[in-house]
Amino acid sequence: MRKNKQMINIDKITYEYKSEYENLVAIKDLTLEIKQGEFVVIIGHNGSGKSTLAKHMNALLLPTAGTVEVKGMDTQDENNIWNIRQIAGMVFQNPDNQIVGTIVEEDVAFGPENLGVQREEIIERVENSLSLVGMDAYRLKAPHLLSGGQKQRIAIAGIIAMRPDCIILDEPTAMLDPEGRREVMKTIKKLNEEEKITIIHITHFMEEAVEADRVIVMEDSKIVIQGKPKEVFREVERLKELGLDVPQVTELAYELAKEGINISTEVLTVDEMVMRLCQLR
Repeated sequence: MRKNKQMINIDKITYEYKSEYENLVAIKDLTLEIKQGEFVVIIGHNGSGKSTLAKHMNALLLPTAGTVEVKGMDTQDENNIWNIRQIAGMVFQNPDNQIVGTIVEEDVAFGPENLGVQREEIIERVENSLSLVGMDAYRLKAPHLLSGGQKQRIAIAGIIAMRPDCIILDEPTAMLDPEGRREVMKTIKKLNEEEKITIIHITHFMEEAVEADRVIVMEDSKIVIQGKPKEVFREVERLKELGLDVPQVTELAYELAKEGINISTEVLTVDEMVMRLCQLR
């Protein structure tokens, strides 16, 4: 069975950003467990604490109080940092900030080279990583000539080449057009389903959360809702109170139900909506 081992354990953490004038609590008394092989999406409006939480998952930030463990390793133990960052790789919003090579294959090789991996294995890892993200044909291209979606897939390939068990993606599709978002989401889903890599995906696009195993909603530094996508998105009024959207077809089902049409508000996809509507005939 996959999803039966613990990948990340967050126990009652608080994190404060400290400045000369005030302390800002970005996370407060938050507890969360993520299992190996799980696909988790975290949503919440700007300032809810989701990006701060993500940075705790590979020790880019350390909690002010409480503990974070990655595969049983405490992030506050400096001796664990190297191993934690190999286990939990991170992909950020702007791929240009992660791309360092002048050609694609150099960029993907950068991480393994810094880990001291032998040249023969680096070549194999680069080939495998580019194949996984569907970018093998671009290995000799200059990254700056690629589209936004292609650049983000190269950034993901660079993380994959380091052989992580978990990939944390902090709004990786925020700067992309719809086609670029589809490319990246297809890649993320493939890594989770075929390579069994644990995925923690932070997004403000509700449609990207539909196929996750679990959706976590953050508000004011805390987790306020979590569950399977259908369980979370049927809370339409609650999500709207939090200033969040729901998938468009879920919104449509909600409005139809308000008008007295007998349709489930747990509809998440167009195909589901078509099936539900056909059943009304």
